[in-house]
Amino acid sequence: MIENMSYGTKPNKTLGQHFLSNTAVLKSIVEAVQIAPRDMVLEVGPGTGTLTDELLAAGARVIAVEKDGTLVAKLKEKYRDNKNIEIVEEDILNFDPIPYTLTPKTYKLVGNIPYYLTSHLIRTIFETWPMPALMVLMVQKEVAKRITATPPNMNMLAVLAQYYSAPSIVRIVKRGNFSPMPKVDSAIVRFVPHHETRIMKHETFFEIASKGFRHPRKKLSNNLSPELLEKAGIDPDRRAETLTIEEWITLAQKTDILGG
Repeated sequence: MIENMSYGTKPNKTLGQHFLSNTAVLKSIVEAVQIAPRDMVLEVGPGTGTLTDELLAAGARVIAVEKDGTLVAKLKEKYRDNKNIEIVEEDILNFDPIPYTLTPKTYKLVGNIPYYLTSHLIRTIFETWPMPALMVLMVQKEVAKRITATPPNMNMLAVLAQYYSAPSIVRIVKRGNFSPMPKVDSAIVRFVPHHETRIMKHETFFEIASKGFRHPRKKLSNNLSPELLEKAGIDPDRRAETLTIEEWITLAQKTDILGG
């Protein structure tokens, strides 16, 4: 959660809150979101509204989804006269974007995401929500490295993120920029979604990838059938972490041909 020390608000450890004490980082986030006047921005976990202020100042219309009821009340009071923001009290994993007329490519998403939420939220957004035009998330540094990994260091989170988007690290944010100081550094990650239609069901793709990564340090032949690997033209002695997204797509396509 990106916020400052205003309101005398104390961080909620259960929600993974850390207050951003270096507001210069906000500029990097706003620049990464590439806001044009009247852009619709969905903000995850606005906290006390520090980043929200910058988004509004840049000309965005903001839907701010906050789980902490105490913060929601303060945000509603803070922005009671601002018609360019709507405060929603909701767990982001339960949020339904449809009533807010969010449709594919019509909005951008920004937020600071706790570690425990990262994978689940990314998959929820990409698989069940209208696809955003752009997404900028602050996550733990090591999570950012996993998201942007390339062969031969792929992992399931990288496959998930890169199947749906092109993620890149905008900048590292040292832990000293937060109060209380977290145990690890963070990073701002920018996701540019792939809006083209994939030619197979994503369920098939992720079923195959999940099987391939079941024992990631072992050869693929230990996780996937030799017939499937042969059809896809992939060496059975390779490991899952060496495969590209396109090779996983080929495996999913051949799975459909083989009937599972």
